[in-house]
Amino acid sequence: MFQGTNASSGIGIGKAVIVEEVNLVIKRETVADAAAEVARFKGALDRTMKETEEMAADLATRVGEKEAEIMNGHLMLLMDPMLTGEVENLISGEQICGEYAIEQVFNMYANVFASMDDELMQQRATDMRDLKTRLQKVMMGVASVNIATLPAGTILVAKDLTPSMTAGINPQNVMGIVTELGGKTSHSAILARALEIPAVVAVTGFMEHVKNGDDVVLDGSTGVVYVNPDPALAAEYQGKREAFLKEKKELEQYIGKPTITRDGVSVELVANIGKPEDVDKVLQYDGEGVGLFRTEFLFMDRDCMPTEDEQFEAYKTVAEKLNGKPVIIRTLDIGGDKEIPYMGLTKDENPFLGYRAIRLCLDRKDDIYRPQLRALLRASAYGNIKIMIPMVTCLDELREAKALIEEIKAELTEKGIAFNKEIQVGIMVETAAASLMADVFAKEADFFSIGTNDLTQYTMSVDRGNEKISYLYSTFNPAVLRSIRHVITCAREAGIMVGMCGEAASDPLMIPLLLAFGLNEFSMSASAILRSRKMITEYSTETLKDVAERAMMFTTAKEVEEYMKAFVG
Repeated sequence: MFQGTNASSGIGIGKAVIVEEVNLVIKRETVADAAAEVARFKGALDRTMKETEEMAADLATRVGEKEAEIMNGHLMLLMDPMLTGEVENLISGEQICGEYAIEQVFNMYANVFASMDDELMQQRATDMRDLKTRLQKVMMGVASVNIATLPAGTILVAKDLTPSMTAGINPQNVMGIVTELGGKTSHSAILARALEIPAVVAVTGFMEHVKNGDDVVLDGSTGVVYVNPDPALAAEYQGKREAFLKEKKELEQYIGKPTITRDGVSVELVANIGKPEDVDKVLQYDGEGVGLFRTEFLFMDRDCMPTEDEQFEAYKTVAEKLNGKPVIIRTLDIGGDKEIPYMGLTKDENPFLGYRAIRLCLDRKDDIYRPQLRALLRASAYGNIKIMIPMVTCLDELREAKALIEEIKAELTEKGIAFNKEIQVGIMVETAAASLMADVFAKEADFFSIGTNDLTQYTMSVDRGNEKISYLYSTFNPAVLRSIRHVITCAREAGIMVGMCGEAASDPLMIPLLLAFGLNEFSMSASAILRSRKMITEYSTETLKDVAERAMMFTTAKEVEEYMKAFVG
């Protein structure tokens, strides 16, 4: 038995296929014509960008826009003139071959990222090395391993899987993934979960003990891997696999059913999306609407601002496809961990506490905010669109945004352009300030949506990407739970809808508490909707109130989480 890190749940059973990339030998070689070498590099860059675009488009179609963003992130790196310019300058300045220049520049950036404490930045180091190898292969005429052609019943075994390799996997043929390196938050692990392929990573020395054709069994929930298990053990895991698949199949019976607790409390199960194409998945999993449309993805991966008409078409498409179901669209939330080069933003020393979201939009009304709000209002004539303001910390921000919306309404009315005159304007409650002032905000906002990812981060003063302090980042911390309960109570007392669009909304251990607190709407990834609906319909809120009261008596996150684990079973 081998123990690794559980990266993607499910039972994988099949034959080992070991995937090893060609070990490239990169030497410093002098070139006679530096200009021609720069042109050769640019040709490889163009081809790699085209391949990356195709990977992103394929992922968007097969899996989802959120997962495609991983490859779009690679595309952004390849489009970075500073990065590619350094390669070109090195070729020209030192008269060296492109392969070696790529090696030097990309390794330098990868090492810088790898040395950072931030886990997200460390992941960027993996991305840089992936891109480096892909560029060099194109320049050297070396073909990449075609993972898409692996035979049915494959357990893919590798030292590590790069995001570009994982993106090509056919989930019909690959029953599981085992790697010696990697972590739960790596892009490859994220893609494995999105593709619903069981995966175990960080199995040290595994490749020394497995060969092609060996029988492999892995449990993606516990991180256990077996090579050539005895018949009894193989049969046991075959049973577990069938039970897992049966449960997944049984969830389909919840399609078309209302989300109502056993004692008749009705809630909405809606989805988070990033682009209009994501709506197809929402409908596939019977989502009751969209609780968060992240509009920043319309602004990313391009070299200029989307026009008002481009935005209008995107919002209109979502509204029409959902045919009257609610669509909460968050206005632009750029800054923090999201950068857009063409906007000309200066780097904040602390971007998460800096010039971002509503702060940026209210400062740049003419070129950013007004066109977006006009597009949203115009699209509201085609469905049940609601506008959500992110990162609000004081009432002035909400009032200024609402005043601008009223201005635009008057302009549209004067021009005879249709829009929903009663469109709702709410806020995303994700700061400690908004939570503390929830009773005041509830008098002027039409709805709340709690963003637990940032609310936890700001309440606990913890960078959620920093491994050294990750133990502090828990939505189960009593301070965060008190904040959530307070926000929900204020909304209910004011008679406005209160939802949640952070990761906690689909957490099986958190759902009972949220039902007891009185949350109206749960917004999550589309694939989590049916499992959450099944869970909600099995509970009675009256029973859950006693559970919540007990949970709120604990004083540490660990105590709360252990108690909820015991309750949920």
